[in-house]
Amino acid sequence: MSEYASRVIEGRIDELWAELPAISIEGARGVGKTTTARQRAETFLELDDAAVFEAVEADPGAVASFAPPVVVDEWQRLPPVFDAVRRAVDADRSPGRFLITGSASPKRPPTHTGAGRIVTLRMRPLALCERWDAEAFGTPTVSLAALLSGARAPVGGHSQARLADYISEIAASGLPGLRGLSPDAAAESLAGYIDRIIDRDFPDAGMSLRNPEGLRRWMAAYAAATATTASYERIRDAATGGHGSKPSRSAAAPYIDALERMHISEPLSAWAPTPNLLAKLSTGPKHHLADPALAVALLGLDADGLRRGSGPAPLTVDQRPLLGRLFESLVALNLRVFAQRARATVHHLRRRSGDREIDFIVRARDDRVVAVEAKLSATVSDDDVRHLHWLHSAIGPGLADAAVITTGPYAYRRRDGIAVIPAALLAP
Repeated sequence: MSEYASRVIEGRIDELWAELPAISIEGARGVGKTTTARQRAETFLELDDAAVFEAVEADPGAVASFAPPVVVDEWQRLPPVFDAVRRAVDADRSPGRFLITGSASPKRPPTHTGAGRIVTLRMRPLALCERWDAEAFGTPTVSLAALLSGARAPVGGHSQARLADYISEIAASGLPGLRGLSPDAAAESLAGYIDRIIDRDFPDAGMSLRNPEGLRRWMAAYAAATATTASYERIRDAATGGHGSKPSRSAAAPYIDALERMHISEPLSAWAPTPNLLAKLSTGPKHHLADPALAVALLGLDADGLRRGSGPAPLTVDQRPLLGRLFESLVALNLRVFAQRARATVHHLRRRSGDREIDFIVRARDDRVVAVEAKLSATVSDDDVRHLHWLHSAIGPGLADAAVITTGPYAYRRRDGIAVIPAALLAP
């Protein structure tokens, strides 16, 4: 095995595992669940291995007899294992006993949910700080947890990353197995990854897929809707693509459900604040794939095409430039990785009238929030922060901090107190 690089999620795993008996790590295939779990295993049961599967299938309860920590990889292939772990935890709540990993919700769910016994964490593709060498692109200096504290401390730091570097990362993918590949090899690997979703993962998730090409068009249309609140009806219209009638609602609904259960899509839910403000806000989700590189691949683009603004014409779902929305999706990935470490959640805000919109609302457990805008630029104008000021006027001290994430070289605070942070310098 190559040298293992630690992940941000490990801090949260270790905090919980010191007190809890079982943790389930879920996430899209290839995000690194197996590799991270293996670091903590005394007994490793890989259910993708036919021999291991047969042995465990014959006696799922035997998992409790193995030397802990026990890692059960891809548990959704054999749902009775989940129930066996739950029963083992009921019998012995000693901490650090089981880690189970899964890349999809099973077609035959466990008898019981495991609520209160098995805590679930979501593992995502690599954040920028997990991909980049600090010497090459700058040491991350601005902590999301510090922003959530409300201290509004000075921010600073310098990054060597430039627009071209961010574009390369949007296309390159945060799947660990693709890191270090040439752009051509990475693109072929992503194409194969998408083929596997359609040809194998959908059937494995219990989906009867009569029209694989229709699913591919749906996924491409969803990719074109990245970082928008486009209705599913609008996405269905885009999925037609000159191929006859659009997918029916009955056909599209399983696509939506299955892609979420496989952790390929991860819609960003709307923020639900105080009742007075909530009454005026849109409640629809903002669309994101697990990795913006999947959107690039589904749309037949690459880094060079994104830089030039050329290549196959993307499906039209939103008139805003695609590259800016893909950068927003990259920022979404980073914020979600860091927010989980800080025990926070990430949402978006949009008024029903469309006159006020904030890309990200990071909500702490005490209900205070950090409002974040993503801007594909090295500079920030007064117009870029006007919605952040509006939110501050609306919720006052409930706004712990506000920031704009950019592609620029320097982190600093504007005179109005809003933090300007290069994406490369954001840290947990």
